[in-house]
Amino acid sequence: MSPPLDDPAPPGEPALRPLSARSVVLSLLLGTHPPELPVRDLVGLVERFDVGGSTVRAALSRMVNAGDLRRTGTGYRLSERLLERQRRQDEAVRPHTRAWDGDWEMVVITASGRGPAERAGLRARLAALRLAELREGVWLRPANLSRPLPGDLDAVAERCAARPARPAGELAAELWPLDAWAATARALLAHVEGARRPAERLTAYAAVVRHLLADPVLPPRLLPPHWPGADLRDAYTAYQREQAGRLGVDGA
Repeated sequence: MSPPLDDPAPPGEPALRPLSARSVVLSLLLGTHPPELPVRDLVGLVERFDVGGSTVRAALSRMVNAGDLRRTGTGYRLSERLLERQRRQDEAVRPHTRAWDGDWEMVVITASGRGPAERAGLRARLAALRLAELREGVWLRPANLSRPLPGDLDAVAERCAARPARPAGELAAELWPLDAWAATARALLAHVEGARRPAERLTAYAAVVRHLLADPVLPPRLLPPHWPGADLRDAYTAYQREQAGRLGVDGA
């Protein structure tokens, strides 16, 4: 199912980390639509990943207190603040694209006087929108994603369409570490194919979605040959459906 975000691994190496009880719970709910499960089903499913029942229940209580979950009449549901995280992860697995006509999206930061935390937050938002920084304050990407940029960016930036003079493939290769991303994706595919135990598989597929969040989703003609993005998405989608089928819920 869908995992929480985590730090990236070194280039070419999968980010494989044991998942805590909290991480397993979030992984299962982030991959479930709607993101809610009955207590009995949730506890039983988490126990499959080598987490004891008492540990699961303690984690659920802490997560409610922390605002990660909220109690429902029969179980637990993701809190409102985590629904946006689910949306981002859904988009990472099934990005909405359109035919590319050569235009690029450009966002130029115009606000000044912001503190370090505010600047870091804005950079994280722009990166999550799959934009890349060409130079200080200038962010861009090919205009092949079917999604509007958030309107509140207008308070801190100017948005426009552009056609850089440089060859598009050359520019894309400078903006994103495409070869390193592809190498890690292939290593992940090999790892998930060999994973057998439920906990091992969940850890591996958690790394898969973290990696998909970093996929720039470029037009095919700007990608290196044999780009593994679609194969990685197909592998995760199959796993997500498998897990959803255990509970008779929608994992898509």
